[in-house]
Amino acid sequence: MSTSAPNGRIGETLLEVKGLKKYFPIQRGLLRRTVGYVKAVDDVSLYVREGETLGLVGESGCGKTTASRCIIRLYEPTAGQVLFKTRALSPDGSPQVVNLLELNREQMNRVREEIAMIFQDPINSLNPRMTVSDIIAEPMVIHGKYQKGVSEERIIELLRRVGLRPDHLRRYPHEFSGGQRQRIGIARALALNPRLVLCDEPVSALDVSIQAQTLNLLQDLQQEFKLSYIFVAHDLSVVQHISDRVAVMYVGKVVEMAGSEELYANPLHPYTEALLSAVPKPDPLYKSDRIIMQGDVADPSNPPKGCYFHPRCQYAIDLCRQKTPEFRELKPDHWVACHRAEELKLRGI
Repeated sequence: MSTSAPNGRIGETLLEVKGLKKYFPIQRGLLRRTVGYVKAVDDVSLYVREGETLGLVGESGCGKTTASRCIIRLYEPTAGQVLFKTRALSPDGSPQVVNLLELNREQMNRVREEIAMIFQDPINSLNPRMTVSDIIAEPMVIHGKYQKGVSEERIIELLRRVGLRPDHLRRYPHEFSGGQRQRIGIARALALNPRLVLCDEPVSALDVSIQAQTLNLLQDLQQEFKLSYIFVAHDLSVVQHISDRVAVMYVGKVVEMAGSEELYANPLHPYTEALLSAVPKPDPLYKSDRIIMQGDVADPSNPPKGCYFHPRCQYAIDLCRQKTPEFRELKPDHWVACHRAEELKLRGI
């Protein structure tokens, strides 16, 4: 990349997000005057390397989905940078780093060929009036890549690759189960050979057995097509299974980011520690040291001063109530936003 990734390894970072913000205005009164903002995404920074899966986790409403949609500009961000290594804008196909937020509509449409999205709800994300063939072909048609015969063969191959049959081509979404509908969504996401796929809780609406099949399918496709994933989820067990690295969000901010094994073994932020204590263990004799967080999640339209987590944190001190913690690299490739992270690390918390 033209800029150094946080891990210092230039050339291996596919996507780098810096200071991303998305504020939704609060409008009241007859004249709809703006009286405040909901800070859905508030200064998020993260990065994704080529061929890896970054898990994005947190409680419902923490801004995970909004952040992923801002990256692809389904929502226009309020501020920040989204640096992406693309080949779509280069005449000779060589990679170049661009800020997606500075691209015009035509340029952004060309880059979107390299970025796809799998949506959470496999029912509402598929047009009920379109056949499976038309649904998978739609990205090709929109981007002018559809060629009769050649594209039809690719659609059939994609169906086979996600575990569906060629005779499913002329059927409609309502004729499939939830797991099959999500496979159709995955096939659609792969239609243009993307390099980065944003997975917005793709298994949360599925049964547990179907979740496992879908996760295994995503991992197989990642190896075959050399994909990078941002995997949005709230289920920490699922995230641990599929992710190489994990970023934890709380009220619009990333509070901790590290390798999956490192984060689950040595959480350095009190919020991550509390989340992991709630993960059930498949051992009836295991006694969990469950951490019960007090109070409610902070209001993103009126967040507390200092660290947003301090009203619920058992380790909070006066500094936490007054100053926003810096998101810093405490260990190699282990980032955390906590004033007391060093102390907690030494105490083995």
